[in-house]
Amino acid sequence: MNLPNFLSLLRIILVPLMVIFLIRGSYTYAFLVFIVAGVSDALDGFLARVLHQQTVLGSYLDPLADKALITTSFVALAILGLIPAWLAVIVISRDFIILLGILTLFIMSISVEMKPAVVSKITTVLQIVTVLVVLMSRSFPGYAHYLTAKPFFWLTAAATIISGFHYIRKGVGYVNSAPKNGMQN
Repeated sequence: MNLPNFLSLLRIILVPLMVIFLIRGSYTYAFLVFIVAGVSDALDGFLARVLHQQTVLGSYLDPLADKALITTSFVALAILGLIPAWLAVIVISRDFIILLGILTLFIMSISVEMKPAVVSKITTVLQIVTVLVVLMSRSFPGYAHYLTAKPFFWLTAAATIISGFHYIRKGVGYVNSAPKNGMQN
């Protein structure tokens, strides 16, 4: 176990802690946990590259931790009525569709390069900022207001949908360029 992998595991462990704080209405603590999780995300990738400690385990743990944090945040915030439910559905549906696509390609024995696209990175940043703005509006009501988050809802939704279509197009391209192995369409 190296330090970058430990930080990814820490991020996974922080997810239920953040949910507990949200359920209790301790938004400032949830905000702080989310910040720590975000810093650990940036730090684990940086350390893995700088220390040459990139591992197969880390290549699975890091995106798993990211998805656990984002998905759980959107579900919890939607349940609490702090973000629109439609936005949580869009975010979760995109990830489910991507996962389903990867599973389909795996079943079809089509190898794919698992490298996030630029649009996916932008989407992730917008999703994180949306959660941060919502948590800030609850943690510091005098400084941030719920209306501040509304533009982020729409930007996040648009980026998430565009990213989803990008991955669908990419997946279809993989299928179309795969050897047919005698299969009929």
